[in-house]
Amino acid sequence: MVQIDLRNESGVTIAVITGDIDGQSAPQVQERLLPVFEACSNVILDMSGVAFLSSAGLRTLLLLYRQATARNGKVVLVGLAEQIADTMSITGFLGFFTVCPTIAEALNALKQ
Repeated sequence: MVQIDLRNESGVTIAVITGDIDGQSAPQVQERLLPVFEACSNVILDMSGVAFLSSAGLRTLLLLYRQATARNGKVVLVGLAEQIADTMSITGFLGFFTVCPTIAEALNALKQ
């Protein structure tokens, strides 16, 4: 089970994701976050509560990235676990995203 809490800060939507994103929960993440990307082009995904990301989770992140870039927006990932960052780096997915250690730094990255 994955939980997603949404809030707005400085005109940017921040989605705090808690739980593993796998084949079972990835559709739920997609269903919850796609409407966010339709309303807001810049989104911060706080993934500090995500310990596991499967290939289905990677596909979901790529879909969200495509939604953002179609609207000239950005997706910034915050709090990636080292194992997830390594997997995303090896597979080439990390290159699509801006990655920041904190939400404050992510907000600054979106202002540039």
